Amino acid sequence: MYRLFTLVIILVCLSCKKDKPIKPDPEKPIQITPQGGVFILNEGNYQWGNASIDFYNNADSSYSTNVFKTANDRPLGDVFQSMEIIGSKAYLVVNNSGKIEVVNLSDFKSLASINGLTSPRYIKAVSETKAYVTDYASNVISVLDLTNNTVIKTIPCRGFTEELIFSSGKVFVTNLKSEYLYVFNPITDLLTDSIKTGYASNSIRKDKNGKLWILCSGENTGGIPGSIHRVNPETNLVEYSVHFPNANQNPFKLRINSEGDMLYFLNNGICRASINNIELDTQPFIVQNNLNFYGLGVEPKTGIIYIADAIDYVQKGKIMRYSKEGNLINSFNAGIIPGDFYFLE
Repeated sequence: MYRLFTLVIILVCLSCKKDKPIKPDPEKPIQITPQGGVFILNEGNYQWGNASIDFYNNADSSYSTNVFKTANDRPLGDVFQSMEIIGSKAYLVVNNSGKIEVVNLSDFKSLASINGLTSPRYIKAVSETKAYVTDYASNVISVLDLTNNTVIKTIPCRGFTEELIFSSGKVFVTNLKSEYLYVFNPITDLLTDSIKTGYASNSIRKDKNGKLWILCSGENTGGIPGSIHRVNPETNLVEYSVHFPNANQNPFKLRINSEGDMLYFLNNGICRASINNIELDTQPFIVQNNLNFYGLGVEPKTGIIYIADAIDYVQKGKIMRYSKEGNLINSFNAGIIPGDFYFLE
């Protein structure tokens, strides 16, 4: 599910409205406005160093491509995995390059490059001066000093650590090679608990009641079905669990709406479920058909659903925008392997 390979270079074209296409401008500097927008994270070809990031501006429907390269006159790197905004800075996690690029959010000018990482996946601030970084292959959580952009220590945690969340003064970390959700104390940087959920937890979100929802992919070769779990972050107890009907379903990319009451995830299409009524044996909300759904996002202001189609992991991917009711609004081309979205509110 986490494909990191492909071939070709990116030039993105987009139509914001079906009757009035908008041409992407690769030379246009990024412009952040109060109306917000969405960053499109293109992984790029594995070992080709052509990852990229694009930005769609809600204020004027403009679309800027390859904004990091435009701002800094150098490529972003090899396999763009995730992005996080901390204060006035954006942290771009570049997996196969083993680094995190730190840029000024207003113009995307480079401020620093954090190196010394093996295969970073996701970053999360745990204080004003410290952040945790998960990793694919190093069996550790890296601890960053945000004041000088360096790795100051590592915390042992075996497996493929993935998405993480800071809640109730704790850090909860998913793990694709384990059946546990791991809990860390961000003050002592110690592992304090492991919560048995399901195998291969890949994503985590908080609902309107402050409860955590964890999506687990399972493993079809081992006959382990995927599952969803609700955890109370105060007590570290699993309050609710439900498993998918069979091991051939490997859900990933759990997302939640701005109201915090509707879950969305990828599972041979886009599925959704109310936090009050989880049903996993129904048809997808948005059918995948012959497409290759790879990325998913829900815009906070509008509830518009963004879906990334990686197609064949070789040619340029495609972005599709759907209404909350599941109706296609429009679609446009993206870069190589569009894998995720980051929304500005």
